[in-house]
Amino acid sequence: MKPEPSPAGGALAAAQAALAAEHAAAYAYGVIGARSTGPRATEAREAYGAHLARRDALARGVRELGGAPRPSEAAYGLPFQVRTQADAERLAALVEDRVAGAYSDLVRAAEGQLRREAADALTAAAVRAARWRGGGVAFPGLAERA
Repeated sequence: MKPEPSPAGGALAAAQAALAAEHAAAYAYGVIGARSTGPRATEAREAYGAHLARRDALARGVRELGGAPRPSEAAYGLPFQVRTQADAERLAALVEDRVAGAYSDLVRAAEGQLRREAADALTAAAVRAARWRGGGVAFPGLAERA
């Protein structure tokens, strides 16, 4: 029989995973912003700023849980080449879906204020994904588990 992980350990692992997702999102939005124009460029800048703020809040949360925040990678592989604004929009929706998935895990693992913040971040990512995609999904953050 495997021992059950401690609730704090589960929350720390989920917070680290969400932090990693935020690092990757910030990187991706650099690419998205470079391929976006007009109102989409403004959306990309706003999303980039939102991900940086969430990243910083998560780093504090990881420290409060007794961990050392996971650093960002020097670069991240993108799932496809981003050459056009349509590619950038598709990447943005995918990034937000992945971020929502990480926050979904954190909502399940965390308690109290961290859980509320994770739920807010999940909602924000789902809204951004819907804007980029042009429509929402039934259960944001759970699509990859279907």
